[in-house]
Amino acid sequence: MVSLLRDEWRRLRRAVRTLDGQTVFVLTFAAVAVVLQFTLGSRSRFVDLFSTAVPREWLQLAAWGWWFGMQGVIGFVLPVIALRTIFRLSWQDMGLGAGNWRLASLLAGLYIPIVAVGTWVLSDGAEFQAQYPHLQSAARDWQVFLLYEALFLFYWIGWEYLWRGFMIFGTVHSLGLYAIFVQALPFAALHINKPWPEALLSIVGGVALGALVWRCRSFWIAVPIHAAQMLLLDAWCTLRIRTGVSGVGPEALWRVFAELG
Repeated sequence: MVSLLRDEWRRLRRAVRTLDGQTVFVLTFAAVAVVLQFTLGSRSRFVDLFSTAVPREWLQLAAWGWWFGMQGVIGFVLPVIALRTIFRLSWQDMGLGAGNWRLASLLAGLYIPIVAVGTWVLSDGAEFQAQYPHLQSAARDWQVFLLYEALFLFYWIGWEYLWRGFMIFGTVHSLGLYAIFVQALPFAALHINKPWPEALLSIVGGVALGALVWRCRSFWIAVPIHAAQMLLLDAWCTLRIRTGVSGVGPEALWRVFAELG
């Protein structure tokens, strides 16, 4: 028995010595980051801790701001500090450089109009209008809407860097192109509670965004692309909620703006 355990211990030590420390750290931290976000960053925790310190009319917006801010810190600030101080990566090696900004700008310019049309169509569904914007009061008050979306932007920086920056550029030296598919797995899993069309599209979107970031050598391109999707979906759903207009043709779009006027 002792001999068997000793042999297993030796095998374990040999196996551990073959592991790349940076890759192990990045993949492990990504898992920890999700747990931290859903525990420390939860909106219910914020309400429990600060409900007496925040005016009731601003409590829900503040709770969403807490969720967005924690994602920015956990997904962006902490990973950048770790890669920079522990592993001594340069800004470019961390995916924070400009990269191929010309290609990134061209692709974003081509993609966003497509997203505008696609989110307009999706916003016609009652299921989407029930979910977007996540803060329901944002659909009734433009001031709240704009503040909510501004806070949301910091969330997207943290979300995109955790998956498309930290996981790709932090493991590229060991996983190569497979890093694109590795980061897409947890990304898709975190969409499991979304409407099913969005959940399925997250698989394609995760791989596509990962490949785009890889090609452009910078994670920044993923931020406006993903943020634009949600901003436009929030905006279209808000306009439909405020006007009650349904349909996806040009006449429906015209009626939306006519109702607002």
